[in-house]
Amino acid sequence: MKWFLRIAVALVVFYGAFMYASLHMEGGIWLIILPGIAEACLILVFIGEIRGLKFHPMAYVGGFLGAILGLVIGSLLGYVLLRLEGGLFLFILINSLFAYMGYTIGHAWGKELGDLPFFHQKARNEHPRRKILDTSVIIDGRVPDVCDAGFIEGILVAPQFILNELQHIADSSDPLKRTRGRRGLDILNRLQKNPEVQFEIVDKDFPKIKEVDSKLIALAKELDADVLTNDFNLNKVAQIQGVNVLNINQLANAVKPIVLPGESLSVSIAKQGKEKGQGVAYLEDGTMVVVEQGESLLNKSVEVTVTSILQTPAGRMIFAAPKTNGS
Repeated sequence: MKWFLRIAVALVVFYGAFMYASLHMEGGIWLIILPGIAEACLILVFIGEIRGLKFHPMAYVGGFLGAILGLVIGSLLGYVLLRLEGGLFLFILINSLFAYMGYTIGHAWGKELGDLPFFHQKARNEHPRRKILDTSVIIDGRVPDVCDAGFIEGILVAPQFILNELQHIADSSDPLKRTRGRRGLDILNRLQKNPEVQFEIVDKDFPKIKEVDSKLIALAKELDADVLTNDFNLNKVAQIQGVNVLNINQLANAVKPIVLPGESLSVSIAKQGKEKGQGVAYLEDGTMVVVEQGESLLNKSVEVTVTSILQTPAGRMIFAAPKTNGS
């Protein structure tokens, strides 16, 4: 249906340009030039529509106004050439050059205006931002479940250079790396087939940038997108450069049940702790519980009382002691 409408619009524009050249421009070569220019502009519009708007709308407004101004200036300068032999072609050449220059300059100025806080905040409120996936969060495997739970909205973006890195890992001679790479590719395949998830692959590379993390940050700036990652170092570097980061580990820690000192827990001592006499247990969400005097209770279920809680960048750690009859 969309292609039918595009063809219909193209025919109408061609007919309108042809009739205008015939009635108002004395026909001749203008019967070819004017419809050709109109159709070329329309094709550019269709290409922009199909590929999607990758810049702020102000960039395209600036480009359009710049092209119009360039045509006006080019027409004024080229008008005197129309009386010369071959002047028509010089006129077309000058107008084309000035239109291109006007579009380029207007597009750049419009992009700068689009980066102003006013337009940036407005655009951010209207549509969910894109989320660019990095290698660590893809291999982690929790993104599809988080999407199914409705915690992530907007378009998930997988850059082509990330797919290349996953392919390289999947072809590794190391069995562990090969398994991780194949799981990452399976996760992307699952996201792509999920009808509830907006997923796209962006074939955009930065040849002058060697590190993948730096490419991710550059792409996030260009697309005005967030970065979805589990990489602690990438998290910090991106935030320093003004790129918003969504960390799956931080989300997992945020939704863990809150435990307060003095509360009782039922745990199973899984292994010995680092310090003498300590035992280590784990809650269902993976939180580590260090139990004092728990070494002797190895592989046993025991009631413990929380004594303190330590919050670290990697997660939360609970310290507890076996519950006595008097407590």
